Amino acid sequence: MLVRLMYVSRAKDGFDAETVHAIVRQSKAHNPALGVTGVLCCTETGLFVQVLEGGRAAVNCLYNAIVKDPRHEDVQLLAYEETTERRFTGWSMGQVNLARLNPSLLLKYSETAALDPYNMSGKVVLALFEELACTAAVVGP
Repeated sequence: MLVRLMYVSRAKDGFDAETVHAIVRQSKAHNPALGVTGVLCCTETGLFVQVLEGGRAAVNCLYNAIVKDPRHEDVQLLAYEETTERRFTGWSMGQVNLARLNPSLLLKYSETAALDPYNMSGKVVLALFEELACTAAVVGP
């Protein structure tokens, strides 16, 4: 059974670009064996938004590890659903390139041109991620 899970969290003690790259590298190395795909977005203000897709047990186990990860705080589940197909099949872990993000795209989905998933529904954040993938704002494998 395939599921899709989306969460948001805050970096507990700040982060730098190398920390984010390390997370993406680790995900790309481990996710294929787990059958997990997805997309990660990290903002300059320390917000992480991630979509995970795969088998229910693998995705649940990965999410539980993220909740326990001391680098994250204020972890909130935005969406969890059974699905018949993946939306981010091409990425063992894609990363949103915020430098390529058009602020007007954020206005399409939220009240302001700032990404604030704590004040957005899971469906809206998923729609935004899908559009980012279509506009090549997600860097791949």
